[in-house]
Amino acid sequence: MEEIDDGDTVWRFDPTFLRSNWTCIWGRGCLGIHDEPTEELGQGCCSVGAEFGDEDEARMISALAATLDPTRFEHHAAAADGGIFADPARMSTRVVDGACIFLNRPGFDGGAGCALHLAAIDADESPLDWKPSVCWQLPIKVDWAPTDDGREVATVRGWTRSDWGDEGETMAWCCTEGERAYVGDRPVVESLGEELSAIVGTAVYVELRRRLTP
Repeated sequence: MEEIDDGDTVWRFDPTFLRSNWTCIWGRGCLGIHDEPTEELGQGCCSVGAEFGDEDEARMISALAATLDPTRFEHHAAAADGGIFADPARMSTRVVDGACIFLNRPGFDGGAGCALHLAAIDADESPLDWKPSVCWQLPIKVDWAPTDDGREVATVRGWTRSDWGDEGETMAWCCTEGERAYVGDRPVVESLGEELSAIVGTAVYVELRRRLTP
C-alpha cells in the first residue's frame, strides 16, 4: 500500500489497481450484475437503485431530477407520477422496469445511459456534481477505520465481488475481475483522476499521482 498522512486521515492506496489500465466497459461488453450475463440490456451496475450517501445528497439529486428534460430522461413520466425514491426513507432511487429510474435503455432517442450523466454533459458540468456518489465512485472503494489516536485510516482500492455482499457470489459481474475491463489506454490514477481528487482532496491526489507515475 502507498500511504499518505493527511493529518486527520491516513490514506492508504492500492497501487496495483491504481496503476492498472482498468476502464469502464459499460456498453462495450459489460456483462451486468444479474446471475446470467445480460450485456444486451445495457444496464451495467444500474440494475439496482442507487443508495444515497446522506440526506443532503438525496435532496440534491431530487432537485436535479426535476430539471431533467423529458427528451433526455426516458422515465420522466414515471418520476413525475411517483417520484424518484424507492421508499419513504428517501435514501435510494426507484427501480423502474428492471433498473434504476435514471437509466435510459438502449435505443432511447435521447441517449442510452444515466440521464443525470447526460444532463451534466449537456450543461457542460461534471457528472460528479449530478450523480449519486456511489455511482461516480465505482469501482473505487474506500474502507474507513478509526485509529487509536482518534484519527481515521482510509483504504482506497478497487471494488471486489465480495463488496456486493452475498448476492455478489452469483453475479455475472466482470467489472474488476478477469481481464475484460483492463483495456484502457491510461492507468487508473490518471483516467479516474477527477474521481480520486474528489474523494481524497487535491493535495493528496497530486502527491499520489506523483508517486505512482513513472
